[in-house]
Amino acid sequence: MAAGYDDRDGKIWMDGTLVDWRDANVHILTHAMHYASSVFEGERCYNGKIFKSRDHSARLIQSGNLIDFELPYSVDEIEAAKEAALEANGLTNAYVRAVAWRGAGEDMGVASAKNPVHMAVACWEWGNYYGDAKMKGAKLDIAKWKRPSPETAPSQAKAAGLYMIATMSKHAAEAKGCSDAMMFDYRGYVAEATGANIFFVKDGEVHTPIADAFLNGITRQTVIGMLKEKGIAVNERIIMPDELADFEQCWLTGTAAEVTPVGQIGDFNFEVGALTRDVSECYEKLVRV
Repeated sequence: MAAGYDDRDGKIWMDGTLVDWRDANVHILTHAMHYASSVFEGERCYNGKIFKSRDHSARLIQSGNLIDFELPYSVDEIEAAKEAALEANGLTNAYVRAVAWRGAGEDMGVASAKNPVHMAVACWEWGNYYGDAKMKGAKLDIAKWKRPSPETAPSQAKAAGLYMIATMSKHAAEAKGCSDAMMFDYRGYVAEATGANIFFVKDGEVHTPIADAFLNGITRQTVIGMLKEKGIAVNERIIMPDELADFEQCWLTGTAAEVTPVGQIGDFNFEVGALTRDVSECYEKLVRV
């Protein structure tokens, strides 16, 4: 069994310094721990190159702005930090986690404008997010929690607080023997999985929910571009729950998930069909160019 994430060999980049993995700690009164004032990125490095690395770095800065703090690092400086972390750990194929947060400081209430913003980068080897689901298709529960309105939370921020209901939904799904859960949005429309976007296939065309109440993932955008280059129609639209019975194939996209087929959502079954496999294989080739 692998050691816990707090008990590993290696280095973590923290505010410009490479720190021993076990010493990469923050104070108990760090604002992010109490009020979720934290944003992050999940990225994958393939053969020594992080896929869409600068896009991820730019989104980290944007996410900070959306939850009302400014990162003290530029895109170039974030890029250098990620490269330093990978080199220090001797990794060329890895998952990369960049995180920025409001730390401990003069403020310890809801407001935190006086507290400094910190950043760290950790990287480690990580296989398929959904295990063998890449071959046979993931089994998804249907979550009771819904993605909130953009008037309630900044849905385009990759912010820690937005994942609380995702964690609860995934725990409930795993308790039922599922890999993950599909979530509806505040209107009752199909939205996404707990940490991945979702696509469906019907009559040779692809359908995916409009990303207006959840994160428009970088992998999602990449896959849509791939499909359009192949001449496959992509319909970004409202998808109602009762449409699930009519779809033939389904897959999830995300940096961790990559392209993962879905075999079942609740009582609805899907085939791991030719288009799903083709998209998965093409994505695998693209990220390793």
